[in-house]
Parts: sequence; C-alpha cells; structure tokens
Amino acid sequence: MLIRFAQEEDIEQIARNNVQLALVSENRNIEFDKVLKGVKQVIEDKHKGFYLVAKEKKTIIGQILVTFEWSDWKAMNIWWLQSIYVQEKWRRHGILKKLLVFVHDLARRENVTIFHLYVHKNNKKAIKIYERMGMKKEPYIIYGHTIEK
Repeated sequence: MLIRFAQEEDIEQIARNNVQLALVSENRNIEFDKVLKGVKQVIEDKHKGFYLVAKEKKTIIGQILVTFEWSDWKAMNIWWLQSIYVQEKWRRHGILKKLLVFVHDLARRENVTIFHLYVHKNNKKAIKIYERMGMKKEPYIIYGHTIEK
C-alpha cells in the first residue's frame, strides 16, 4: 500500500468514493458530475486543500481531504479533515490510521497543531472510530445557510 498526494489520475476514483461515502455515512445520494467537478478543483488549486490517497495497486482504497481555516484568535492554520473514506473491504486493516499518521507528519512540518472534522450525528461507527483514535467532541455546533440563486 502506498500513501501519497492525490493526482489528476485519481480524480474519478476519489469522486466515486465520495458518492459512496455520502450514501454510507448520511444515506444521501449526491450527484457524481458535481462531485467530480469539486474534486478536480481541489486537485488543480492547492489553495483549496489537498487529498491524500491510500492506493493498493491502481485502486484508491482510502482517502482524506484536508482543507484550511485561518484562526485569527490563535494566529494559526487549522486543518479540516473531510471526505474521509476507506473502502468497505479494507476497513479494519489500519488504513485510516496510516492516513492520519501521514496527515499528522505533514502537519508537524507545516506547524499545524489543530485538526477539526465534522461527522454526521447519526454516523455512530465513525464517531466511535474517531474517539478511539484520540479525537474529542468539540463544544461547537455547526450551522449552515444556503443562499438561493
């Protein structure tokens, strides 16, 4: 298994994994073409973030998207971990742990010391996994607003 930064050749596989992730984690069907466009934009614009992929042969078996937030209160970058996915047959093989170790090593080099992620409140499996990995529930509630076009 190889962990590396995602490249243009990975875009379609990452997008398919994201569609599967939405279905499994939130029971949501999301539009593949829109996800494909979104993944492509991240790969092409490093200011948006970056994907890390775990590959076995030519297949992406796990992935994480890292995006950035600037904290004026802390005068530092915070990394958001998103689109975390490991293919079902590869779960319980340490893939997520290896991806997170890779992210932590990168963060140390970039002087990033805080990670955040959000998880759907009904995704009990993911919550248990994150807690086992030492993550703690933060005291924040996320609100959103969609601007109508």
